Amino acid sequence: MPESFPPLAFEAKICPPEELSCRAALLPAPRVFTNGCFDILHRGHVTYLAEARALGASLIVALNSDASVKRQGKGDDRPINPLWDRLALIAALESVALVTWFEADTPLEVLLACRPEILVKGGDWPLARIVGAKEVRDWGGEAHSIPFRHATSTTALLHKIRR
Repeated sequence: MPESFPPLAFEAKICPPEELSCRAALLPAPRVFTNGCFDILHRGHVTYLAEARALGASLIVALNSDASVKRQGKGDDRPINPLWDRLALIAALESVALVTWFEADTPLEVLLACRPEILVKGGDWPLARIVGAKEVRDWGGEAHSIPFRHATSTTALLHKIRR
């Protein structure tokens, strides 16, 4: 008979989009929001997420659904890791307070649901192109583009593996 273990604490950080508004409101402010695919987690991702979290008191991360990733044109085999695995990995990070997902091409709907005080994206996103930056600034918040510290990407890792 297999042993039974209690649910892991980090799994409680996974939040269905329909619960996001209520659960985000319970987090300490200022709340930081970011989004992305986070397909194959690497040092660049965890550094970026830690830096994003350092801008506020709690970090909310929204992941592209599998269908949303496919529509980004990153390759027919992307994402490599399915949504539930990506959610679990991001939720397990100390810097992350809550993780959710979105089906659309942009995270605007989930961003509006949680109304963060701070919005961040990676350094490859100029402020003028960050979805939701105008809305966050309109309600008195801030938007930031965090420069990359490590020249790492999932696409580059996959290219290296495939060579």
